[in-house]
Amino acid sequence: MTTFVLVPGAWLGGWAWKKIIPLLDERGHESYAVTLTGMGERVHLASKDIGIETAIQDVLNIVKYNELDEFVLVGHSFAGKIVAAVADRAPEKVRTLLYLDAFRPQKIRTPQGSFDPTEFATLSPGQWTIPLAEQMFQYVGKDVEDEDRKWMLSLSTPWLRPHWSEPVTLSEKFDSVKSAYIFCTGGGDPVEEIVKGKWGKLEGPYKVIESGHWPMITKPDELVEDMIALTT
Repeated sequence: MTTFVLVPGAWLGGWAWKKIIPLLDERGHESYAVTLTGMGERVHLASKDIGIETAIQDVLNIVKYNELDEFVLVGHSFAGKIVAAVADRAPEKVRTLLYLDAFRPQKIRTPQGSFDPTEFATLSPGQWTIPLAEQMFQYVGKDVEDEDRKWMLSLSTPWLRPHWSEPVTLSEKFDSVKSAYIFCTGGGDPVEEIVKGKWGKLEGPYKVIESGHWPMITKPDELVEDMIALTT
């Protein structure tokens, strides 16, 4: 049995893994779906003062209070920097760090992972959240259609500013953590260039899924097979 800790990306909560968890259960694996503070069912806690450190603590507390060890830590999208920071603080507990179409931190000691929010929306002065606009599906999720798209839009919560603006800084402890990768052909990044190393060396095995940025919704069976193949 493998334990998976699932950390969702922008606009999502633990609900995003709804199709994945039963498939992992059927194969004898255990999973914990994280909802970051201010997102999903914890949206009532949203505040402009919640920073990336809170998100890191959200995951660390799942690990601590469920007494998890030797688990696979999955980070989707921007949460690549969150899971990297968690692995940096608890490297002895993380079996594999699995980046799901995610930001991939480098093994450097300087701050990294601060994004430009204007890539996603035009912000007004003082705005500290970005809602999920339907146009995002045209950019990175064309395969999310009909009922799945309605479902995503109905449950999505605005992305908190610190999640995109605040970087993480990793120590030398991060260098020992094993990594694996899943890339999505329709997720907005040049996958062929990435796997050829044009965007930096990949530090572990990888799989490529023919899907948009949310394969947990559009390709759950294939995603689970790849997750297991890369980490067990």
